[in-house]
Amino acid sequence: MFLEFQAAFDQAQIYLNGKQVGQHIGGYNGFSIDITSAITTGDNVVAVRLNNNWNAQIPPLTGDHTFQGGLYRDVNVVVIDPLHVTWYGTWVTTPTLATNSGSSSTVEIKTEVQNNRSATVNATLKTDIVDNSGKVVATVSSQQQIAAGAKVTFDQTTPAVSNPSLWHPDHPTMYQALSYLSDDTGVVDTFATPFGFRWFTWSASQGFSLNGSHYWMQGGNVHQDHAGWGDGVSDSALYRDVKMVKDAGMNFIRGSHYPKAPAFADACDQLGILFWSENCFWGGFGGSGGWPYNGAYPSTSADYDTFDTNVLASLTDMIRIHRNHPSIIAWSMGNEDFFNGGPADRVVALLKKAVALTHQLDPAPTGRPAAIGGAQSAIGGTQPDTLGDVAGFNGDGVGYDNPGMPNMVSEYGSVSSTRPGSYDPGWANLTVTSGMPTQSAWRSGVSKWCVFDHGTQAAASYGIMGIVDYFRIPKRSYYWYRNAYAKVAPPTWPTSGTPAALKLTSSTMTLSAVDGTQDAWLLVTVVDASGKPISSNVTVTLTVTSGPGEFPTGPSITFTPSGGGAASDIAILDGQAAIEFRTYYSGTSVITATSTGLTSASVTITSQGSPAYVPGQTPSTPARPYTR
Repeated sequence: MFLEFQAAFDQAQIYLNGKQVGQHIGGYNGFSIDITSAITTGDNVVAVRLNNNWNAQIPPLTGDHTFQGGLYRDVNVVVIDPLHVTWYGTWVTTPTLATNSGSSSTVEIKTEVQNNRSATVNATLKTDIVDNSGKVVATVSSQQQIAAGAKVTFDQTTPAVSNPSLWHPDHPTMYQALSYLSDDTGVVDTFATPFGFRWFTWSASQGFSLNGSHYWMQGGNVHQDHAGWGDGVSDSALYRDVKMVKDAGMNFIRGSHYPKAPAFADACDQLGILFWSENCFWGGFGGSGGWPYNGAYPSTSADYDTFDTNVLASLTDMIRIHRNHPSIIAWSMGNEDFFNGGPADRVVALLKKAVALTHQLDPAPTGRPAAIGGAQSAIGGTQPDTLGDVAGFNGDGVGYDNPGMPNMVSEYGSVSSTRPGSYDPGWANLTVTSGMPTQSAWRSGVSKWCVFDHGTQAAASYGIMGIVDYFRIPKRSYYWYRNAYAKVAPPTWPTSGTPAALKLTSSTMTLSAVDGTQDAWLLVTVVDASGKPISSNVTVTLTVTSGPGEFPTGPSITFTPSGGGAASDIAILDGQAAIEFRTYYSGTSVITATSTGLTSASVTITSQGSPAYVPGQTPSTPARPYTR
């Protein structure tokens, strides 16, 4: 039996029935804890102690966003045979796809198998390659003898799959490798690994190519937190984030500046977004993010070695967890590490170690390149873009001439605005031609800073640089991109008017689970007597009037107009407000939007699963304070 955590920020101690069964350092990657020896028949108590104090030995040391402690991603109990496939133990590649120009490829599957039984086992591993219709297109089977307590790797290669459907942002076709592990009595473990057939190249002179054709990348940087819920975002909300990027006609996301949740990478696979996956090693300025330091690297020599170890451990876990995602086209070592409080030679040496480790963990010819994000300024006397395989230039680096190595603009824009904002792209310092970014042959793409507003304890302007606000309502700049990239005309902007009623809509009317992985995005709009949206702002309250469910503030949330007296951080702007609703009980929930003197509106959301909501017995949701 295992407890599998997708993340815990950022120093975790795990207890079962009062006994410590494991610990983990680092806040952005998952980990697995074996609890077999501590579990007992009947009720068991799991306790997780989280420490979020700043620690000079744990990356990151600073940032322009809020570092929120706690269990903010999914946790699962896994019950499995002692003979089993290990945690993220499969690695699927298509080694002959590029050489055959996509017409066919073998599939190579490396599978780690652990034997925790007390005796040697003759194990058989059968792996089926299954297309998106469920058809088995290739299969391979092999046997190994595994000693008690030992772990082995099965290295299998299938016959060639002819004419596979290639993964591409325009047609993101996914396959699965289905693993069936058997002993002499039959199948004891199964494991499904989604993957895709695709190949790509980064070129210093020809930019980025996907499946043999030049492909221009255009997208944005994405932080993970949402208004009210902070980093504790549901899987369905992460999917909506990726879909908003896709709907804008973008095809690229930079995972600034830390490893993202598995559900986020899954959404990139499913929706067709190229993904730059980044490790949590970055520099900042001004002691931002609520932590008292502004450097990428420790300033005290006693912290150097352990910090290096933790940076490389995070990189190792990120690659292991996400290595089968076809959407991922680069592993980034970090961001803007020239902001550092320690010796430059140590920073450079660590980046070199990270690049070498990446080449070891995900080697050519199928592996992703090691990218250096925010490589526009020197670290001591070293230009960091020369340390890796791909360079990402931020801000003042986007105007550089051809650097002579594969590269892209990993950040541009940095325009602060509150909604609704201006209908323009916010190019800032990015070179443009006829209103669009310059597509030099040597430049692989551009990535806006940033797509979504985010929580920050640094300067307030840092948190409002998105083209979508913190509550996930688009600013007008989002519609500029959608028009330019996806050729979708902008909506009619609301104008001032006389408020008469409220309109309430939901992203879904059904939640398929009540385990925290699903939620609904609620949007309330002020309308006039004819039902036309207007930009006038009034105080609006959303209330769960019957059934289960909650907002981040509890059973109700109130949006108030900004300005006048004290500005609200739960604001209604331009006649609209939004928040995410979730429930931990199944049942029927009625949410009502009210405002004094206006006709109210409501939506009904049905939630499935267990436990069920029982009126009068299910505990009431307490009111809670809200902080950005």
